Amino acid sequence: MINIEQIRAQFPALNQSVNEYALTYLDNAATTQKPQCVIDAMADYYQTHNANVHRGSHHLTAQATTLFEQARETVAQFIGACSPDTVIWTRGATESINLVAQSYGRQQLSVNDEILICENEHHANIVPWQLIAEQTGAKVIKVPITHNGEFDIDAFNSLLSTRCKIVAIAHITNVTGARQPIEQVITAAHQIGAKVLVDGAQGIVHEKVNVTELDADFYVFSGHKLYAPNGIGVLYAKPELLDTMPVWQGGGKMVDKVSFDTGTSFAQAPAKFEAGTPNVAGAIGLATAINWYRQFDHHEVKQHIHQLQLNAQMALNTIDDIKIIGFQPDAGIISFVMPGVHHQDIATLLDQQAIAVREGHHCAHPLMDALGIKGTVRISFAIYNTQQDVDRLISSVKKAVDIL
Repeated sequence: MINIEQIRAQFPALNQSVNEYALTYLDNAATTQKPQCVIDAMADYYQTHNANVHRGSHHLTAQATTLFEQARETVAQFIGACSPDTVIWTRGATESINLVAQSYGRQQLSVNDEILICENEHHANIVPWQLIAEQTGAKVIKVPITHNGEFDIDAFNSLLSTRCKIVAIAHITNVTGARQPIEQVITAAHQIGAKVLVDGAQGIVHEKVNVTELDADFYVFSGHKLYAPNGIGVLYAKPELLDTMPVWQGGGKMVDKVSFDTGTSFAQAPAKFEAGTPNVAGAIGLATAINWYRQFDHHEVKQHIHQLQLNAQMALNTIDDIKIIGFQPDAGIISFVMPGVHHQDIATLLDQQAIAVREGHHCAHPLMDALGIKGTVRISFAIYNTQQDVDRLISSVKKAVDIL
């Protein structure tokens, strides 16, 4: 069995007080706290290996390059990629999606082609497609949600046609934690020749992912939701797609030869998509976080988080005036509202009691519009949360309801 107290002891940020209360951190869907081993690995890079990668021949750059590429191999193994060369470093899931839109999308899309996106997606998986649609003449087609806020697979199948070239879908949504039917979507899209990008920002934390078995064309995620640093992300793409995709950003390290006379020739993937000095420390931090996380039994972690979520949901249901929005058991997320009360007012009262939650539209305006609300209060659990955190949350929500 996993020892939660031993795990909590590895997270220095959890050992602090806010407003004279012990911090209860329940905003993990936004970003997770970092274990000491990740902090130490990044500090060690800057203290002993700090150098640019794939440039020069001195000892430090050789060490940094080795660590950097070992991190890529760690990620490739973690997601079941066929080769480390299919793993592209980015700043996060958002940049990964923009890269695909501006490279693959710009090359493949033309007037009246269609991009299918559900209305429950994060803005990061909507806006880049709207931009490339404007630039190419393609159309973004909205897939509606069901009455309970889930991806409507029947509506998707009815909208899918040979005009569709790209489907963009979250693995797990960030507002309700709903697990999307990505396998069905990928199979159906491939039958008509469309490619599928899966936004795994939430999914990578809560499921074992094998991109090869999933047959995803693109899979993206950020490190900072996976106990890793901010500013590092991953784009996985099938090798045959990477080979045909044009470069997106130009600069050093992504070229083979630059010439005013003959023009520029580019390196092969992954280098051709990694212009400039990369986030070496971030890549090392992400690999360290993955290795740290893999020491735990995935089923035990999932069960632990699910039990906390279930206990919180049952307790919230006993509080008058609290309404849970689209409860789903997949990602340790609960979103709720108090009708007639602004979500920020609830979150502010919780913060005064050192309960850290997220409030707002969660970068999901279309979903909020579909649900007929302005925003929610979102609770999200991680491996280091405890039943005591749930108890403190419920006590604080009751106090907030009494005040409001």
